[in-house]
Amino acid sequence: MANTTSAKKATRKIARRTIINKSRRTQMRGAVRSVEEAIAKGDREAALQAMTRAEPQLMRAAQRNIIHKNSASRKVSRLSHQIAKLAKLAKLAK
Repeated sequence: MANTTSAKKATRKIARRTIINKSRRTQMRGAVRSVEEAIAKGDREAALQAMTRAEPQLMRAAQRNIIHKNSASRKVSRLSHQIAKLAKLAKLAK
């Protein structure tokens, strides 16, 4: 347990930030999940729309140190690659 007043204040600040960060992480994960679901369905248009919402949230989370910058970039890259694959599959099906 914190003894000094500055340590007590620091724990209060950490508790407030934790609540905010959990909310942001939940929103980010939901945005990514919507992209993944659209990819799983094979709906490229829905995946592209969801990706336009998910990418800024991922990068914003990285800026705010909720996730690592490289982790966010890797996630964006992998999702973009999967969406591009959907386009190739659609061309092959025609």
